[in-house]
Amino acid sequence: MGEENRVVGIAEIALSQSPQRLVAYGLGSCVGVTLYDAKNQTGGMAHVMLPSSKLHSTEAPPGKYADTAMSHLLAEMLKTGSLLRYLEAKVIGGANMFASLTQSSVPIGLRNVSAVRQILGEMGIPIVGEDVGGTHGRTVIFNLEDGRVEIRKLNLPPEYL
Repeated sequence: MGEENRVVGIAEIALSQSPQRLVAYGLGSCVGVTLYDAKNQTGGMAHVMLPSSKLHSTEAPPGKYADTAMSHLLAEMLKTGSLLRYLEAKVIGGANMFASLTQSSVPIGLRNVSAVRQILGEMGIPIVGEDVGGTHGRTVIFNLEDGRVEIRKLNLPPEYL
C-alpha cells in the first residue's frame, strides 16, 4: 500500500487525513504552515506567499496572505471536527533567497514568518516546531499519520520536526 501525496501549491490551502501526506515543493521566501490534530489524525497546510492582505485590494486565494491563510485554515480544520485545544502548528520556510537584494530592509521571508507567528499566537495555537530563515529553499512533507514534518534542502540530509 503506497503513500499518497497531495501537493499544496503556492497560495493554496489543503486539508486531509491519514494516510495521505501534504507536500509543498520549493518553499523559498514562502512559509509552509501545518496544523495538526493528533486525536483525529487530520491536518492542514497553508503555502503562504505574503504577510498581509491589508495593503492589497485585488481578489486573491485565501492562502496567499498569512492573515487570510491562517483564519481560513483554522476555520476549515474546525469544520472537520477538530477542536482548537488539540491543534498544534509547525512553521517552515521564510528563507532569504535573494540576500544581496534585501540588505536595507527586512526580507519578505522573515516578514512572512513573523506574521504567521503573531497570528498563531493570537489564535492560541502553539507552535511546536520551526525550521525558518536561512538561504536554502525547502520541500516540506507533512505526514498526517503522526504529524511529523520532513524537511528537505538541496544537498543536505532530511530534517524532521
